[in-house]
Amino acid sequence: MSENEGVRLQKVLAQAGIASRRASEELIDQGRVQVDGKVVREQGRRIDPETAVVHVDGVRVQIREDVVTIALNKPFGMLSTMEDDLGRPCVGDLVRNRAERLFHVGRLDAETEGLLLLTNDGELAHRLMHPSYNVKKTYLAEVPGPVEKGLNKKLKAGVELEDGPVKVDSFKLISAVPGKALVEIVLHEGRKHIVRRLMEHVGYPVQSLVRVAVGDVSLGNQRPGSMRVLNRQEVGGLYKLVGL
Repeated sequence: MSENEGVRLQKVLAQAGIASRRASEELIDQGRVQVDGKVVREQGRRIDPETAVVHVDGVRVQIREDVVTIALNKPFGMLSTMEDDLGRPCVGDLVRNRAERLFHVGRLDAETEGLLLLTNDGELAHRLMHPSYNVKKTYLAEVPGPVEKGLNKKLKAGVELEDGPVKVDSFKLISAVPGKALVEIVLHEGRKHIVRRLMEHVGYPVQSLVRVAVGDVSLGNQRPGSMRVLNRQEVGGLYKLVGL
């Protein structure tokens, strides 16, 4: 790329919502901006937003305007697919009219509600789904009560399922009423129906299940069926989580 090609770095940072152009110039002066792994201090440096990798304060910034990551609160009964030959409700129905060609990051079964990430960032999606990156997912499950006191220890130690061992990162009792309990389960497994199979195995079949977080991205108070674009801190956090 020649000296006159590309876009000025301070303009790219401003367009990405990092700061105003003037404040972005100050970030560059302070040595807080890296391009392709190297600190940039020169004002007016031009970069190619299509290929450059930019970090501010060590956190990667998504600078391409056509790349987006979305948090969807998948409703009960909806399939985690972009289309369905039988015409059943699916995630693709919700994003059919968007300009970006989005795909889902992993799946939730039809009976499981909650956070499903959609993106057109292929490398981010690949790493979030790959077991080697140990991305934690947080679920709230309604199970029969009361929950035995030793269950936390048992699940952390791990149990043997038909397709191999599984253990949780954490297990917490959230609330209990006679005959019913709400528990929080955090694990980095991505195997099919893993939470349901795990809880069934230890004698607490899941009655309802909601995924409330992936990494540090949380569902919050999103309504079922609603979507929101992740902010730059959330996207930066996902990049950091998977080493991008």
